[in-house]
Parts: sequence; C-alpha cells; structure tokens
Amino acid sequence: MVIVTMFSSTVMVTMFSSAVMVTKFSSAMRTILCLVFLRILYPVIALPYPPSPQAPNYLPGYPDEWAFTTRQQAEAATKVDYKEVMKDIVEVMTNSRDFWPADNGNYGPLFIRLTWHNTGSYRTSDGRGGADGARQRFEPERSWADNTNLDKARALLWPVKQKYGQGLSWGDLFVLAGNAAFESMGGPYFGFCGGRIDADDGSESVQLGPSPEQEVLMPCKVAGKCQEPLGANDIGLIYVNPEGHMGIPDPVATARHVREVFARMDMNDSETVALMGGGHSFGGTHGACPAGAGPSPREDPVNPWPGLCGSGKGYDAFTSGFEFAFTTHPTTFDVEYFKNLINFDWQVHVGPGGRFQWKPILNEGMDAPTAPANDGRYPRRYIGALTSDIALTKDEAYMKLVKLYASDQKLFNRTWSHVWYKLTTRDMGPRTRCSNDDAPPPQWFQYPLPDPPAQLADFEEVKQKLEEVLDDDTGEAIGMFTRLAWQCSSTFRSTDYLGGCNGARIRFSPQKDWAVNINVVSAIDTLEPIKEEFGDNLSWADLIILAGNTALEKAGGKSLKFCGGRTDATDGKGSEHLHPKITGKFSEPLVQLKDSMVQLKDSIGILSLTQREFAALNGAGYAVGDLRDCDGLFCRRNSFQTAVANSERPYSTTSNLSNIFFLTLLSERWDKYTIPDTGKQMYKARGKDQLMLPTDFLFLLDPELLAIVQDFAADNDLFLSVVASAWTKISNVDRFKGPTGNVCDQ
Repeated sequence: MVIVTMFSSTVMVTMFSSAVMVTKFSSAMRTILCLVFLRILYPVIALPYPPSPQAPNYLPGYPDEWAFTTRQQAEAATKVDYKEVMKDIVEVMTNSRDFWPADNGNYGPLFIRLTWHNTGSYRTSDGRGGADGARQRFEPERSWADNTNLDKARALLWPVKQKYGQGLSWGDLFVLAGNAAFESMGGPYFGFCGGRIDADDGSESVQLGPSPEQEVLMPCKVAGKCQEPLGANDIGLIYVNPEGHMGIPDPVATARHVREVFARMDMNDSETVALMGGGHSFGGTHGACPAGAGPSPREDPVNPWPGLCGSGKGYDAFTSGFEFAFTTHPTTFDVEYFKNLINFDWQVHVGPGGRFQWKPILNEGMDAPTAPANDGRYPRRYIGALTSDIALTKDEAYMKLVKLYASDQKLFNRTWSHVWYKLTTRDMGPRTRCSNDDAPPPQWFQYPLPDPPAQLADFEEVKQKLEEVLDDDTGEAIGMFTRLAWQCSSTFRSTDYLGGCNGARIRFSPQKDWAVNINVVSAIDTLEPIKEEFGDNLSWADLIILAGNTALEKAGGKSLKFCGGRTDATDGKGSEHLHPKITGKFSEPLVQLKDSMVQLKDSIGILSLTQREFAALNGAGYAVGDLRDCDGLFCRRNSFQTAVANSERPYSTTSNLSNIFFLTLLSERWDKYTIPDTGKQMYKARGKDQLMLPTDFLFLLDPELLAIVQDFAADNDLFLSVVASAWTKISNVDRFKGPTGNVCDQ
C-alpha cells in the first residue's frame, strides 16, 4: 500500500514519458537508455550507489579528495546571496509547467512538502536523516512511498541550482525552497542557516531503510509498529501513517503514535501541532483513482511515478491516495486549519483513491466548504482531513493547542517560525557551522556554549603540573587521564555534529551517570587542584584533553599538538542521545557476530573515525587504559577480573603505549569466557590469564579489520603515528568553524 505523510500537497507525474519512449525496446536497450538519460540528460536524479564502507564524510580535516571538494563547496557557499536565491525560487513557484502543472498556479505547497520530507527524516536516536547531504536524490530515500513525485519538485528547482553552481548545495536549496514558499504565501520567516554539504551517494541513508543494514541495526518486525531507534513507525514514511495507525482510521490510537513519532524527532506537543497546522495551511492531497502512482524510481528510473489515473497529472494526479484540499485558501498561511478542526464534526469515508479520509458533517442547508480547483477547467475541491489531523481533536493536550492557535494568529506565527527553523536546522549542529553571518543567533536545540575564557591559561605551565602528577603516580593516572579524555571526546556524532569534549559535559548528568563512565569522577577529582590553580582561564574541557595528551606522551606516545580555547557547558543538556555505542559489550552468540560487525562499523562511522583510526585508539586503550573500576574501551582488559587489592593484582600497572594489543590478539587462541563474579562476557586466551573484550575479538573476524591488526602488529611506529593523528582528530573534531572548517586547522 502506498502511503505518504501529512504534507501531501502536490502530486506529480513524469515529465519524460513523451520524451523518452522506451516501452517498445528490449530490456537491455531500456537499461542502456535509462543509464544515459539519468546520468546525462537528467542530472537532478542519480542512480543509487552502493553503500560506502567509509566513515561519514561531513568532517573537518578529512585528508582526502572528498574533503578538498567539500571545502571548495563551503567556500563557494559564502559567496551566495540566499535572499537572491529565494527570489529566484519564488519566480519558479508561479511559473506553471506543462509537464507538471502547478496546483492553483503555485508550486509553493509542493516545495513545502519537498522541504519537510528532506528535513523530517531526522531522528535523535543516532542523528541520521535531515536535509544535510540532500540524500533524497539517491536510494533509498528517493523511492520511499512518502517521497512519491518529489523528483518533479527537484526537476523544477534545477535551473536555480544550475544558476548558482557549486556555491548552492542541493541541501540548502531544498530548505530554501520551503522557506521561500512560506514567506511568499504570507508565512512568518525566522531565518536560515546555510552550509549544507551534498553527499555523493545515499550510503548514509542506508540505515534509514529499507536495507539489510537497517534490518541488522534496527529491525522493524511489524510494519507500522517500528520502534526507536527508527524515526518513523513504518519504513519509508517520514512520520506516521496519515490514514491511521496500521491503516485503521482510529484518531485516538493515531494520536498516541503521532506524539511518539514526533518525539523521535525531538518535537514536543506544541511544536507537533504547530508543524501539522502550518504544513496543512496550504495545498491538498492527491489520489484521483485507486490505480496508484505507478513504479518508483528504483523500479523504473526512466519513467518513475507516471500516475495511473487518466493523464497522471493535474486533476488526475496521484501522490498519497487521498483526495481533498486542507483549507479553502490553499495558498495562504492562516489558522483556518485549526478553525476547521474545531468548527466541524467529521466523518470518515473512503476517497476516490481508496484511502480512508475525513469530510465535514454538514447541517441541513449548509454548503460544503471548497477550495479553488487545481485547474480552472475542473470543479472546486472539497476540503477534508487525514486521520492524523482528526487525532489532534481526540487528545486533550493536542486539542488545547488547536484551540489556542485557532484564537491567536500571532502566537501561532511565532511558534511556527521557530519550530520550522528547528525542523530544517536540527541536523546542522552548533550555530558555528552556519556559513552565513545573518543566520539566527544560537537556539536552545543547538546547545550553545559560553564564550571561551578571554585570557587563556599558559598551557605549557598546565602541562608541567600534569607531568608532576604523572611523575608522582604509580602508573594509574595515565589510564585515568586517557580514559577520561576518550570518554569525553567519543560522544561526538558526525551525523548531526553533537557531542565531543568541548563543553566538558561529562561532568554532568546524564553523562556522568552512564555505566560506561563509572569512576571517571576519580580522574576529575585528581585534576581538581590544577583547575583551581588556573581558575577561569582554564576550562575543564581544555584540561581534560591536555591531561589525555600528556598521559599518552608520558606512556611513550608521539608528541601531540594541543589546540586550546575550549569552553565549559553549565549543564549536561544535549547529551541525552549520545551514549557511546561501542563499549566493548558485543556479546551475541557466534552465529550473530556478523550482525555485531555491522554494528561496530556503523558506530565507528558515527564517531567520524576510519576503521584504521579506531583500531589504533582501541589498541591504545588496551595498552594504557584505566586499571580499576573501569568500563569501556580504555580499560586494561585483565582489570575486569574479580577486584583485588592493588598489591595482589595479577597484571602489571606499568603504562607503556605499544602495539601489544595487536601482537597478543594474533598470537593466542581465544575462547568465550564469563567473569565468575560479574557475569561479564569476554574472551580468554587458551591456557593463559589474558582477556579480550568481544569488540576486540571482532578484529579477527573481518578481513579489513584483520589487515589493520596485522599492519600494526608488524610496525609499532606506524601504530604510534596513527594513534597520535586519530587522538588529535577525535579531540578536535567538535571545534567547528563553518560547515567544514575547524579552528584547530589554522
């Protein structure tokens, strides 16, 4: 069943069926024509690329050709006048094209749907989704049922993209299209944060599904009942089934799922109702007959979604399968949507597209409210509603907000403008990543940090104090300091640029309460006298990173360059979804280790590290990690044995950074082992008291990881070099300066 979301404003059919006649050709010829057409004649749509094994590439300091390209894009973006872009978009909006006629002569509602369906895929669980990358151009997103006919919206915007070239990314253009549409139709405009960098393929959407990786990482056993970490409750939807939960037109049950799914996008009740009301101020839905939209781009990339109702466009268009206008003024931003929900009683019926939809119950003598026809040659359109709309009237909290917005246009305008900015910007990270100076000031959902100290401490003096602590120590401080710095930095997510050690939120809940951070407070307490000595000139964030650097060097690592100037957060907000995904606890049966490998590589990518960099840091944690009351990767593995007095420990407290992890991993045979007193699952060397975490054991099972293990086992200097570069990278990755820049690169 083809279902789309609430922003089902304008449906479209292919502009190419008359231009490229392939139905009479052989299958092979169709394939050839398809490839030529998509790659040469129609640059807006690209064929799906195979998933890339690399870490996500939206990273500062990426040492490859891609990084050079993205920096060129970011530099070019600074020269684009986004206000001029919006003017050009408005011109496109009111220039109806024969290949896909504009409803009521205005593509604005279509562009709003395009923006929503690019940005609304964002989810808090892992930071994936959103418009950054513009991955809706690629599989799997471009063939989602919810994105039916949005290929035509992208085609309409191609002249604007072509005009501005590399400086205007598709991601920025998709967001600006919605902004321009709202503003031109009377909606409030809060602002724009530019600097989205386009992806080369859809590999970073693979985990959104449907895909084998998604089934491993976040399976959905029953369509319509998908749970977190998935964003929607059905694969291929942006939000919920608008026909009703599980296709049943039950507004009460649907209201519960609306709240749950919008919460996965970090939206509260007032934001949810505002988003739905703002989106449904415009346009309508399209489902002229039950036949449907036709094959998706994945199924027929030459002639996708041709529409199987009559001409397939205009009056005959099919996008969602519903058929009605949301309000009587489909190109005007107002609060009629809310007033209609209040003023009418509604009854469910089956529309011409075969979907459950709702119509107002009319008293005797009352004329049915209608909107202008999409095309003047046809009758006016009746207004209607989706089950997800009616759900707002069946939930007490939602209904209060419906009444509030219906009675206060100014309040609704203010709420709408802010939540739309949040929706379109949530995946961009801190305000410092915006490319335009006129972007709005930092918003709460960007978790802004205070300015760094006006006068920074003398970091050489701080380092001397740290060295004194390490010199007076029996060896434990090296493990404490490196683990603290790693746990602080490894919260970073390259998917939405949250986390990292800048802010030192590890001092606050929820981070300090995570089981993986057990006993990090001991390291913080050890550093407290140094922090007090240097006062406000030394942030905790700088002290934690410098302590880790100094400890690694003390253990025999290469000299590390320190970049100061971090600042401290005043609370732990923004950490709720940043719990490290790699803590060494993969303990599935051997038959499921393949799935564990997918999880491991996915987590490495989110961290912004390559597999080689992660392997090096994992090896460092094994060699010099913490010695007691420890959890995570920066722990000596044998420290997980039953706790005994320091003098009785069956392992050395000497901290020497070397490739011992890789040598040990290759030289022993490993069996599954359970720590007797704690039940912790590990691997034990056959006939020896040497332990490895399940994560460590995975390095032997994957050919790419095994090759890295062998490289490091054969060359200790190579290992030390990669540790130094990877440690510096993860320590500085959150020091943003524009979309791709980093303050530490100077």
